[in-house]
Amino acid sequence: MNEAIFAQVQKEMDESVSALRKELAKLRTGRASTALLEHIVVDYYGATTPLNQLATLSAPEARLLVIQPYDRGAMVNIEKALLKSDLGLTPNNDGKIIRVPIPQLTEERRKDLVKHVKRIGEEFRVSVRNHRRVAI
Repeated sequence: MNEAIFAQVQKEMDESVSALRKELAKLRTGRASTALLEHIVVDYYGATTPLNQLATLSAPEARLLVIQPYDRGAMVNIEKALLKSDLGLTPNNDGKIIRVPIPQLTEERRKDLVKHVKRIGEEFRVSVRNHRRVAI
């Protein structure tokens, strides 16, 4: 019985750590990562569709994300979704691909980022503690 409880708690804690990793991957730091764009949804012909299902996402340079849509008709909707997102990024459209430059971090943005990461870390620490308390 103890082994079953231990296995269940271990699974729940691993899921919490995995969720923390995904949450931290979404943060906009000074380096380009396609994980920044994974949570963005686009209104595509009346249906909300994740961006990674509408286009190829890549990061060819450290400060540049490239979005190559499968359907050129979706470019306007993709741009609108990027502008509406809370990332604060401005896409550049050349008719075939969308380039999203990642600006350098300012000192103020770094301080805000540190506060945000501390808050996220604390939330997940509490989650792990709760799993442990329930198991005990």
